[in-house]
Amino acid sequence: MKNKQNKILDEISLEEKKFQKTLEAGLKEFQKLLETFQAVFEKTGKKTTTIAGKQVFKLYDTYGFPLEMTAELAQEANLQIDTKGFEEAFKKHQEKSRLSLEKKFKGGLADNSQMTTALHTATHLLHQALRNILGEHVAQRGSNITGERLRFDFSHPEKLSEDEKIAIENMINEQIKEKLPIIMKEMTVEEAKKQGAIGLFTNKYGEKVKVYSIGNFSKEICGGPHVTNTQELGIFKIKKEQASSSGVRRIKAVLKI
Repeated sequence: MKNKQNKILDEISLEEKKFQKTLEAGLKEFQKLLETFQAVFEKTGKKTTTIAGKQVFKLYDTYGFPLEMTAELAQEANLQIDTKGFEEAFKKHQEKSRLSLEKKFKGGLADNSQMTTALHTATHLLHQALRNILGEHVAQRGSNITGERLRFDFSHPEKLSEDEKIAIENMINEQIKEKLPIIMKEMTVEEAKKQGAIGLFTNKYGEKVKVYSIGNFSKEICGGPHVTNTQELGIFKIKKEQASSSGVRRIKAVLKI
């Protein structure tokens, strides 16, 4: 428990440092924007009084600079911001992200072969095992599954120890040996959440979602496909664990059937 608390505190500290860097980068970009406005004024004699919505969104999206802070700094510089233009740019970004997530979700599986289906089911076991051993801060950040291996990205601030990797493998293989049934039920997102299902990409689904339960071990919203029993999975083995991006780790694993 103490080890988990220390990890959470370390993650909070890391996030604080990242936010501080974000503010510093945003302030530099805002200053460059003011200098550009001044240069235009000196060249044309026309003073720009409004920061375009696209420019405000760029500060928000590219540099993670809060909209409220941009508005406050603009006011101090006797400027206004194009809030309507920002909202339009934000909506376009949301739609683009939604389509990207849908494509990513559909493209996570190379095919619907028996091996790919088995590895897909194994990612559910892996996801839950990671949460059980590392903590509930773990969340899926992406996956790619072929007939040879699974690749699973998840939120975690540090490299896994050998003991942690062994514990994860053992927990997954225990569920496989238990010959747990995989059962699918359709329900609303709210019902799924009440039942403790892990929700991934829920914004792509309609009124009803498919929830796959692996015994009492795992419950997750998913589009499938899956095997019908964990005994079909053979032996789970982690081949590699590495950093994927800041705060995100990547596991590559295989099944020996």
